[in-house]
Amino acid sequence: MVVAWAAFGHPARDETVVSAKNIHDNSEKLPKLFDIIKPGECVMDFGFVFMGSCQVTPQVKHAEDRGYSHGWLYDTQMLGSEVYASLALCAAGTNKIILGPGVTNPKSRIAPLTACGMATINQIAPGRAVLGIGTGNTTRRTLGMPAAKLEELREHIEVCQGLFKDEVTDYSEGSRHRKIKFLNPDMGYINIKDHIPIYIAASGPKVAQMAGEIADGVILFGAVHPSIVKWMVDNVKEGARRAGRDPESIYILSMTAFYLTQNAKDIETRAVREAVGPMVASSSNIFALSTHHDPDLLPADLRDEIMAFNNVYKDPESPIETRHLKLYSGYLQKLRPEHEALMTEKIMRATTLVGTKEEIIESIRQMQAAGVHQVAVQPILDADATIDQFANEIMPAFR
Repeated sequence: MVVAWAAFGHPARDETVVSAKNIHDNSEKLPKLFDIIKPGECVMDFGFVFMGSCQVTPQVKHAEDRGYSHGWLYDTQMLGSEVYASLALCAAGTNKIILGPGVTNPKSRIAPLTACGMATINQIAPGRAVLGIGTGNTTRRTLGMPAAKLEELREHIEVCQGLFKDEVTDYSEGSRHRKIKFLNPDMGYINIKDHIPIYIAASGPKVAQMAGEIADGVILFGAVHPSIVKWMVDNVKEGARRAGRDPESIYILSMTAFYLTQNAKDIETRAVREAVGPMVASSSNIFALSTHHDPDLLPADLRDEIMAFNNVYKDPESPIETRHLKLYSGYLQKLRPEHEALMTEKIMRATTLVGTKEEIIESIRQMQAAGVHQVAVQPILDADATIDQFANEIMPAFR
């Protein structure tokens, strides 16, 4: 059996590997993807999203053993452990799973440090490192600070790309401009011989277009409904075409939550809201913030539901110096009581994988048809149980 492992240059299994990135990079050597895949076989990767934690390695190994292709660790210093220390432990404790921050940002570290951190993970786990990076919406707001600007993100990525290519690279701090490169790339400290893909996290049109212009892939949050996926993927492709790139070469992944119900009517319950509500609130809020200046940019069929989350992490009555300490406590880990009334069936189904086994499989097939190459599941409750349930009930339909 041919395994379609769309890991952007990261063969991670012993079977014959077909990678979307491999095909793009070696088009003259490999036959077309759909000439290789047998009729009826599905091309889909499945990842798992963990809190950045120095204790998470056993769970990441469990995900690897259950067939997940990617392990993503949140990088939010006010909520979890330091992400590169955690990734190093995971890299040393696993064999095949692809690992990366999901996601880091250009404000937490200077670009050479980001590049060195990823190249170090790549040394521990050769060919299994991927850099996920965005503007730092969560990380920055837990500090009470604004997210990075798009030009800051672009500059950070371009420095990392140059260093990963072993090039002499432009680097600036304030008004000082210098040329930099890794000085000891062959002494075993880092690995830049194996490609380190860069995926940009995108929740709005501008950053999605930038991902299409310069990145290997794009990370979507809470993009499940076909209209949301199409909205974002169309912007990625627009950016790729503008940069003269093949739009089909961009790897698309969607991070979301998951909850399996016994029947289609069991959606608007406390159990479902607790299981997926934090992801619904987070992703919908970021979609709303990215388009608050022009809500008409949002898909019309979900615009009102998404914009209802525009102010869910605001509290103008609290002191500005400390309000974020309350607003982001338990972020992405537990349902806030004031968010529960916004958790309608429509918005939960639009941003998370919720419903019966058959409904969830069909949702993933629709995501796949819209251009998604990977679904990465973020557990809100029991991680090990979620790893097993998704692997047992959902993944076999795509193998």
